[in-house]
Amino acid sequence: MPQTPIPNFYVDKIPVYGDAILAPMMGFSDLPYRSLCRELGSAISYTEFARAEGLIHNMKRVSEKLEYIEEERPITFQIYTHDIDYMVKAALNIQPLRPDFIDINMGCPTKAIANSGAGVGLMRTPIKVARLFKRLVKELDVPITAKIRIGWDDCQNYKLISRIVEEAGASLIAIHGRTREGGRERDANWDVIGEVKQIVNIPVIGNGDVKVVTDIEKMKKHTGCDGVMIGRAAIGNPWIFSGKDREEVAFEEVRAFMEKHLDANIAFYGEALGINLFRKHVVQYIAPMKTTRRYRRDLLTRETKEEFLVILGQIYENLVK
Repeated sequence: MPQTPIPNFYVDKIPVYGDAILAPMMGFSDLPYRSLCRELGSAISYTEFARAEGLIHNMKRVSEKLEYIEEERPITFQIYTHDIDYMVKAALNIQPLRPDFIDINMGCPTKAIANSGAGVGLMRTPIKVARLFKRLVKELDVPITAKIRIGWDDCQNYKLISRIVEEAGASLIAIHGRTREGGRERDANWDVIGEVKQIVNIPVIGNGDVKVVTDIEKMKKHTGCDGVMIGRAAIGNPWIFSGKDREEVAFEEVRAFMEKHLDANIAFYGEALGINLFRKHVVQYIAPMKTTRRYRRDLLTRETKEEFLVILGQIYENLVK
């Protein structure tokens, strides 16, 4: 008889199978790409973050970000704002859409968001964080989770914030091992992920500088974290969730996946917008390919699915010559 799979960890009572997770990324972790990554093995589907005020005053406009398919479960809706009342009301508004849990974004480093007191800006106000999570846990029926950073260069209070959200009743913490100011030029600090894992009793997901498959296990061994969140390295290589680095994926598999992704984009957004939004993925899919500037330009200017497939066929023929 086949063995029953054992969960890697639980978020409250929800089992999570797998240890690699697609990070929530604006413009990338939409339903088409997110669901395909989930199919390949991403253990949780995080939506792109949605502004709480929009979920209250203009739900129709932002609800697209919260669409999902059942096969994606566990699904988590990520929301942000600087205002406690708005956050709680928005969470109550989206709870009927049946997410498995709701994640509070305290990690976005974008200047406009952080300087407004939202995203990583919330980490500067520990008392507000405590009040926010106590209200969310009290008023909602779904588990509440948090995504944080180290903090700011002058306010690295990740341990305090982690204790606060756990004590308030949060069910999971994901932490990116950089400060607000820490861009790609700085290495992610995995030690702080390990420190958080040591001081809380809820699952911890590590994030930052996981570039290849072996980095997943390296981070887990280094930090003791329960799961690993992958952002930039998953763009152009969704196969990382099935244990493959990009160079291990044959062109035909890349080609088939690109077509599947393009179909999903067109089905979700319509042909014109779906193709337009697909272009940023094309750049990443073809980056490792040995091809000419003309083929790259042609792929980025195609306006129909059929034109895309013709150019991909020409690239393939050029590669096997």
